Amino acid sequence: MDTSRIWTAALLVIGDEILSGRTQDANIAYLAKWLGVQGIRLKEVRVVTDDMDAIGAAVNALRVQHDYLFTTGGIGPTHDDITVDAIAAALGVPVIVHPDARAILADHYGDKLTDARLRMARTPEGASLIENPRTKAPGIRIGNIFIMAGVPMITQGMLAALDGQLPGGAPVLSRTVAAWTQESTVAATLGAVEKAHPGVQIGSYPFWREGRTGANFVLRATDPALLATVASALMAALADIGIEPVDGEI
Repeated sequence: MDTSRIWTAALLVIGDEILSGRTQDANIAYLAKWLGVQGIRLKEVRVVTDDMDAIGAAVNALRVQHDYLFTTGGIGPTHDDITVDAIAAALGVPVIVHPDARAILADHYGDKLTDARLRMARTPEGASLIENPRTKAPGIRIGNIFIMAGVPMITQGMLAALDGQLPGGAPVLSRTVAAWTQESTVAATLGAVEKAHPGVQIGSYPFWREGRTGANFVLRATDPALLATVASALMAALADIGIEPVDGEI
């Protein structure tokens, strides 16, 4: 773990079904939390259609802007699963049937390993595999790119296989302070507390409940002692302007 720098990642969500509204993405929040535990910040998310050029352009932009790039979607057995082809083209390498991936699928499917299922053994040349404990069809790693399934439970299994495997910084910790108040009433207070404590970010998340307006203020930092100090400072600052703080989420 290297605490001297901030490691960043991007997520590229691939699929016509996402952009059409037919499917709602469920991987963004999970990946963001998983990355935080690894000491990596999710800094950018893009969604692109199932188009070779669109995928390739996004991959080549994001992989050089961040330490890691994760993609989800488009690695299944059907003709419209073109993520592997698009990434290989973007990197200027051919697509191969990875021998280890083929062996995994052959062991799993036996004599039911069809040509369609064998498509899930295709990788850009030079790639390694990411274990898939759910359905066995592996994910793919090439350079700093991690190519994963779009189905959430499969994606989560692949991420579990990567736990502790990626260089990163200190894990991002969080703590919540809340109050029954409008955001506009406390905006200046939040800004002042954050400015006075470098290394902490404060996010404000309003809600409406029981006919009342409230907000949860989520503090994020890598230093647990600093996080506790800022939580105390924020609660004191809220009390100073006549707002009763709650230590925790409402």
